[in-house]
Amino acid sequence: MKFSRSLVLAVLSAPSVLAFTSQSVNKRVSSLSMSESSTPFFSSDIAAALDREVSYQPGKADSDFARKYGHLAGAQIRTVGEAFTQFTDMLGSPVNALYKGICTDLVGSLHLIVVNARFNRDPVFSLGLVAALDLVLKNYPEQDTAKKIKTAMLESVGLSEAEIDAEAASLEAWAQGKTKDDISSALKGEGDSPLAQIAKAAKEDQWWMYSRFFGIGLIRIMDIVGVEQDMSVAYDCMEEWVGKCMDKPFYTACSDSDLYFKQKGKLDMMETMMKEIEIREKKRMADRLEAKAEMALKQAEKDAKLQEVIDTEAAAKEKQEA
Repeated sequence: MKFSRSLVLAVLSAPSVLAFTSQSVNKRVSSLSMSESSTPFFSSDIAAALDREVSYQPGKADSDFARKYGHLAGAQIRTVGEAFTQFTDMLGSPVNALYKGICTDLVGSLHLIVVNARFNRDPVFSLGLVAALDLVLKNYPEQDTAKKIKTAMLESVGLSEAEIDAEAASLEAWAQGKTKDDISSALKGEGDSPLAQIAKAAKEDQWWMYSRFFGIGLIRIMDIVGVEQDMSVAYDCMEEWVGKCMDKPFYTACSDSDLYFKQKGKLDMMETMMKEIEIREKKRMADRLEAKAEMALKQAEKDAKLQEVIDTEAAAKEKQEA
């Protein structure tokens, strides 16, 4: 009887206990139960979830990217070290100490661009690459070595120097006489010009890859069409051409534009310094030659006077003997 009476009291008191239970606790409990039920590791199909994780295969994902480039999974790719070793072997001579660092960076960055599966070479890239190499090597002390550096750098990453130069020259010739608006129209894909075809291909390619040398190629086109070669002006133009005309992300291109002008400023300072060194060396050489000439002149005068004395003494001796 006592047991049944206690049971009745417990049942009647349960609603009052729940009534005084905080709602936040109830919400936390319910949210915890919901999060546990929504997590795969708390579901009844945990074995299937683990199987999906374990059975992953490179290049076999169910995505457009994997369907396009999945066949390249596991491909053997040359390392930057191998590319630089080939560059050094092909060059056959040491790089000037002032240019060693920048040449190393160029070989490494160019190699990583070329081996990327998304990379597609176009004339804008070629124009930018030629412009960058010309800027870096135009004041190299030995111009014959500079030409060898360019050849070795291109061939060490699998590019043909003749094809790169031809593509750059053709696009540069086309850009002559054009205006900034003409270039903007071409980058929108309007017309059938070489630049318009490049822009159309980029717009149609979901995985189109921007590279630093593509950006430098656009800067070179800016220079040809008369856009002021100033960092802020080029930034705005790059944003318009890449972002608005090509409908591609432009932040990296604008950043590369700023970097280009900063490096150009450093190279210009190096050029000024080397010219000053060359002028000083020429002045020193001229001073040394002048000093040698004066010494030779003094020695000739001294020899002439000595010869005069000898001739005078010889004449006097002949008179005495006579």
